[in-house]
Amino acid sequence: MSVEYTQEFWDDRYRQHAARIWSGNPNRQLVAAAEDLPPGRALDVGCGEGADAVWLAARGWAVLGIDVSEVALSRARAYAGEYEGTIAGRLQWRQVDLLASPELPGGQDLVSVQFMHLPDPDRSRIFRQLAGLVGVGGTLLIVGHDPSDRHAGVGRPPHAEVFYTPEQLAALLDDSWDIRACESRPRTQRTADGHDVPIRDAVLQAVRLR
Repeated sequence: MSVEYTQEFWDDRYRQHAARIWSGNPNRQLVAAAEDLPPGRALDVGCGEGADAVWLAARGWAVLGIDVSEVALSRARAYAGEYEGTIAGRLQWRQVDLLASPELPGGQDLVSVQFMHLPDPDRSRIFRQLAGLVGVGGTLLIVGHDPSDRHAGVGRPPHAEVFYTPEQLAALLDDSWDIRACESRPRTQRTADGHDVPIRDAVLQAVRLR
């Protein structure tokens, strides 16, 4: 296992930034997928500093945010504390190392996995386990950096083996799923020198039928 997938790595990365690492805005693919879903129980995998979880809670979801980094979770708790009580009351946070195959609650109405990049076979094993936590009628949403982004001039993980296509994600599911989206979606991202460049998100959205 690479050091880049440990709690120590991510705690150190967050500590290197006094302010938040991420924008504080919910991920756009989550917003596109969930803005019309009725609220229920959601698992936010790799919740980071909490923007997605807080956005969901503000829309009525009961959210468990999990992350390998305790530093990230402390920031997520602080961020959630800025909101009124009913929103904060819908949020729970838990430090989780997914490589250790932890026990997580099933029957979720939404499992959202945003930009979690691991090499196989761990990636496929973990994604299958997370898919198993979705209840009947619930939604699985996995979003990652498309492999083509490695050549787009934006900051991306250095290891080619941690990237995946939407088709690779779809291949992990059996016929008990209705695949609603399996595509590389274009958008733009601003580079460090201020230029907007085209990139793509690998997006899988599926609903459990049975």
